[in-house]
Amino acid sequence: MSIRDVAARAGVSPATVSRVFTQPDAVAVGTRQRVMAVAEEMRYTPHPVARSLARGRTGTIGIVVPDIANAFSAVITKAVQQEARRDGYALFVSGSDELADDEERWARALAPQVDGLLLVSPLMPDDALRELAATVPVVLTNRLIDGIPAVVTDATDAVGHAVEHLHALGHRRIVYLAGPPGSYSNEIRLSGYREACGRLGMDAAALGPFNARFSAGVRAADLLLASGATAVLAYNDEVAVGVVNRLSDRGVRVPHDISVVGVDDTSLAEMVTPRLTTVRLPAAAVGREAVRLLLDAIAGRDVEERSLLALPAELIIRASSGPVPATVGERAAGAP
Repeated sequence: MSIRDVAARAGVSPATVSRVFTQPDAVAVGTRQRVMAVAEEMRYTPHPVARSLARGRTGTIGIVVPDIANAFSAVITKAVQQEARRDGYALFVSGSDELADDEERWARALAPQVDGLLLVSPLMPDDALRELAATVPVVLTNRLIDGIPAVVTDATDAVGHAVEHLHALGHRRIVYLAGPPGSYSNEIRLSGYREACGRLGMDAAALGPFNARFSAGVRAADLLLASGATAVLAYNDEVAVGVVNRLSDRGVRVPHDISVVGVDDTSLAEMVTPRLTTVRLPAAAVGREAVRLLLDAIAGRDVEERSLLALPAELIIRASSGPVPATVGERAAGAP
């Protein structure tokens, strides 16, 4: 179907159809809705190159994530793609492997080719982010820089609830497995852990930092056992599942011997045995809100009033957390 076919069916000129797809705000609402309904009925879509030229834009946005294989990054990326598609944008995806230099390199390479950039939990220096934002619209997730729109997850309270949950089960030696150095998310989670430990009169012990990967959890598990802790709060679900896997190899039962709690509530949390107690972060909502901010910025709409969105997290209790081992509880109570 051509633009002339749509125009004839809708009773408007081809130029009006073109404006509906390239400058929708310049067309009366009723006319725009009629043209869009006809276009959908006729399965007409404008040629992407022609549409981009008319808009003076590329018709694409970019996203740089810490790890393409990470389940949390995948959920955000899928939500961004779905939201961008509704607005006629294609998505370029790149992964930094949690390396700040690679992240900056990929972001700078994408910037001239896209209309805007999303950076998920970026690790590059503040100055580099500001320089990037001066060349292309940028929106961040889980990182705060003055003057750059951002969507963050406020996990402080939920992480505190995880510590309180373990404390209520009798645990007094809880270890936090820290995430990547320089990570805003890790700072928030560590802060929530420390605040809760201080409030409950426990030492706030931490091991790490670790990369946010399954293999890091496998390595961390042996350090955890050496620490004498009865419970662990891991930086994310992938690290937590790595811990569970290694503990099983060593004949340590979860949660009978050690309780394990993660953060994210990705699909891994339901797949592992026992199912993982975790702090649920609204990954899909983060992606949707971030791309909406970005598309508004690209369109020249004012995003200042909502340039910082903080989405809440919540504790999800499953089978990987349980009462402190009986022998430990008896020692804590002073039993012989």
